[in-house]
Amino acid sequence: MTKCILCFGDSLTWGFNPEDGTRFPPEDRWPRALESALQGRATVIEEGLNGRTIATEEPSRPNRNGLTMLPPLLETHTPLDVVVFMLGTNDSAPSYSLSAGKIAINSTALIRAVHASLAGPGGAAPKIVLIAPPPIGSLSPEMALMYSGGQTNSRGLASAYRSVADRFGTAFFDAAEAVKVSTADGVHLDAAGQRALGLAVSKIIAPLL
Repeated sequence: MTKCILCFGDSLTWGFNPEDGTRFPPEDRWPRALESALQGRATVIEEGLNGRTIATEEPSRPNRNGLTMLPPLLETHTPLDVVVFMLGTNDSAPSYSLSAGKIAINSTALIRAVHASLAGPGGAAPKIVLIAPPPIGSLSPEMALMYSGGQTNSRGLASAYRSVADRFGTAFFDAAEAVKVSTADGVHLDAAGQRALGLAVSKIIAPLL
């Protein structure tokens, strides 16, 4: 039976094109590249949303709190074999006043929500992969409005997420091992980076299926 994977993330998962702000076509988004690399072993559901945070409200952009949105999405897409989280870039913005450690602690609420969901086959909990997004780089003027000063937090996510993954026994991947953010805006991935990330994540997920 074909497995089912939910990729839950922000604009990096949505497929934001750093060159012009449009959305990459499906084949140039990492969840679709992941599905292709798994060669029919799994169906991948894309749940990316621009501006999504782990568990923080944004008054100027409602409905971005990932923790609020996750439970109904888990129920919607049941049964799920694997849930993949890649969030934290938006949380790194100075406007949220969150350290890398606090962002990682917030991510534990997402993990607990999956454990409590019974959204896996037979009412079991789905397996989880926690991905640290690639660190923020040299920012374009537009992206600097949001993320300037957040580079340190962003760089600290991989270590903090690894600690959370070890604590909860979930799979972990540091996206920086496979990709770097585009020089066009310093936040997002170019098409080649999207495809490379999908391929790299497939090697983490394949043993879980």
